[in-house]
Amino acid sequence: MEKAHDVMIRNLSKHTALAEEDLKEIRALTFTLRDLESNEDFIRQGDQPEHSVLVVSGMVARYHLLGSGGRQYLAFHLTGDLPDAQGLFIDQMDHGLSALGPASVAFIPHRELFTAFRRRPTFALAVWRETLLDAAIFREAITNNSARPMQARMAHLFCELFYRARAAQLVRGNRCLFPISLAQLGETLGMAIATVNRTLAELRRSGAMDLREGELIVLKWRDLQRFGDFSPIYLHQKRQTPRHG
Repeated sequence: MEKAHDVMIRNLSKHTALAEEDLKEIRALTFTLRDLESNEDFIRQGDQPEHSVLVVSGMVARYHLLGSGGRQYLAFHLTGDLPDAQGLFIDQMDHGLSALGPASVAFIPHRELFTAFRRRPTFALAVWRETLLDAAIFREAITNNSARPMQARMAHLFCELFYRARAAQLVRGNRCLFPISLAQLGETLGMAIATVNRTLAELRRSGAMDLREGELIVLKWRDLQRFGDFSPIYLHQKRQTPRHG
């Protein structure tokens, strides 16, 4: 497994030019690794955060816990992401984080991060940009769930996760990790399980994609992109369009 500080450096370097002094500052941080089981919570709504989290491997989900005990999944985070960087600036977490499938995360003490930010403002700027990218994904999710029909809603999410996985060098051929259950897919997209099954069947019949054994398989990228009304501009990533039809 790649070392946590190298994962962070690779991710932040996608959008920020880090100097050698920034890299030394990152490598000096304390990363406490934790292996997670599938669906294991590691940040809970209401926690008072003292650490930030880096996804070292696997996929994690951000969610709101409802009064009924149900969940509204808000975003998914891949290797290299900092899913709770907002926790640096709030006293109490207003959302939770959970592993989707086996995952590994690294906890970084807030006090060390603030000290590093004071010494290396460029590093602070890079982490701030991570929060802005998160906000852009949130805005798109609101539009997706409230303004797009069911098939477009699901296709758009598939496009986003595949595109982000490709940018993070996590795509193998035309496949990427997708350890999201059908129930969780429904809790993400605001669909009943029967609607999830029907919509997924429609997309499969189109020949644009498949979902099998925890993997998303993109067979015709342009068709899937068209079905989902997907434009990657909001992701602010300097990556080429996937080449799968």
